[in-house]
Amino acid sequence: MAARILMVLSASIIFTLGVVHLVYTFWGAKLTPRDPALQISMSQISPVITKETTMWRCWVGFNASHSMGLMLFGLVFVFLALAHDQLLFQSPFLLVVGLAMLGGFVVLCKVYFFNGPLTGVCISLACFVTSIALSRA
Repeated sequence: MAARILMVLSASIIFTLGVVHLVYTFWGAKLTPRDPALQISMSQISPVITKETTMWRCWVGFNASHSMGLMLFGLVFVFLALAHDQLLFQSPFLLVVGLAMLGGFVVLCKVYFFNGPLTGVCISLACFVTSIALSRA
C-alpha cells in the first residue's frame, strides 16, 4: 500500500508541475521576458527551419507541449498505481521508462531551469524510487 501511495505522490507532483506550467504559459507574465523588447523581437523573427511561425509562437508551443508531457506522465502513472499496480510494479519496462523520464527531468531542471522545479522533480524521483523499493520488500 505504501508503494502505491508514494507512486501516486510522485506522479501527482509531476502532474501538478505540468498544470502550473500550463497556466503560466497561457495566463500571466511568469514566462514572458523581463525585457518587453525581447518578446517583440521574438514575435517578429522566424526560426531558420520555417517562416510559418515566429520564435515567440515556438516558445509558447514548446512550453505548452512540455506542460502536456508532464501532465500525461502524471496521469498515466497515477492511473497505473491506482488501477493496475501489479502491472506497474512488475513491469521493468514501465519502471525504467518512469525512472528515465524523471532522471531526464532532473537533468533538464538542473541545467536549464531553476530551483523550484528541480526541488519538485527531485522529491518526485525520490518517491518513485522509494515506491519501487517498497514494492520489492
